[in-house]
Amino acid sequence: MSDARFEDGEESPLRLIAQRPEDLPVLAALVQDAVMAGSDITFARKQHRFAMLLNRFRHEDRPAATREGRPFERVRSLLVFDHVLAVRAQGISRDADMVVALLDLIFEPGTEGAGRLRLIFAGDGEVELSVEALDVTLTDVSRPYRANSGKAPAHE
Repeated sequence: MSDARFEDGEESPLRLIAQRPEDLPVLAALVQDAVMAGSDITFARKQHRFAMLLNRFRHEDRPAATREGRPFERVRSLLVFDHVLAVRAQGISRDADMVVALLDLIFEPGTEGAGRLRLIFAGDGEVELSVEALDVTLTDVSRPYRANSGKAPAHE
């Protein structure tokens, strides 16, 4: 009898939190190339919460999919930013017909934990969140599904 290997375990949905500036690059790498409709972006002003329901490319599964010769996957995920005081957007519409691709998350610290979160989208779109504190949660909310394009993103 041999010990169990990591590869033998079942994968579970991601649930990650970034509360320090050094945590954010991990989430940024996981949501890079996520796509969503403009209508899947919302700001709940009274709750100080900005949220996006996105179709995230499963970068963490890419090596296994390549090795096993199986299709690449996406998963529906909820990306939530708490303690949001204000939102400014450029080149982004809440139109259901507008599909946007998220490229990066950047935190610019201010004083006493506050700062600006910049969400960079393809096509020069950007959303800037003024936050009291860095508090971002990424939660997978569906089972993985085959990526429609059948391809992995081809950039660094």
